[in-house]
Amino acid sequence: MTNEVSRRRLLGVAGAVAVAGCLDAGDSKETNGEGQIEPTNEPSIDESETANDSTATEANAAETVHEDYETTEVRAVTADGDELGTVTAAIADTSDLRYLGLSDTEELPPDRGMLFVYESVEERTFVMREMDFGIDIVYADADGSITDIHHAPAPGPNEDGNDQRYPGRGRYVLEANYEWTTEHDVSEGDILEFDLEESVEREE
Repeated sequence: MTNEVSRRRLLGVAGAVAVAGCLDAGDSKETNGEGQIEPTNEPSIDESETANDSTATEANAAETVHEDYETTEVRAVTADGDELGTVTAAIADTSDLRYLGLSDTEELPPDRGMLFVYESVEERTFVMREMDFGIDIVYADADGSITDIHHAPAPGPNEDGNDQRYPGRGRYVLEANYEWTTEHDVSEGDILEFDLEESVEREE
């Protein structure tokens, strides 16, 4: 195997099928319907402390997710340059990283995602292989212009996600939280902006 260092914006060989990643919308909570709360002698909980603990937990999760990946900030903007939303995306720019996708990610913080990078614009198909949560799959061409958007729910019980296929055409594919594009009013024709640093090309 030889290593060839080259200054370029992209790395990786284009693949026909990649695995998608996703974020769970959250578990619903059930109540017992009794309508009464029994008094206890336990000390009351300071809601501000609980909120602070929750914020700290989310911050820690954001710091540790995809810590072994290079990352880039992806901005979704209108054709006029108005910002719609941003995510910090782990960069999947090799065949192995693209195949793995988010299937090995246990939890995706609200401000995180994954950007799949290819060398050329092609027809591709992403699937929800071994995913536990749903995501948005956003295809973009070489200029970052969004060509297709899919809302991909988590596979159902006893499903592996291989039958959930989401085709599109693009050079880049952004995976973000489920319905992130809806929440930020991102649609086809809008643009993804990001920077990719120099990388190392590996040949086998």
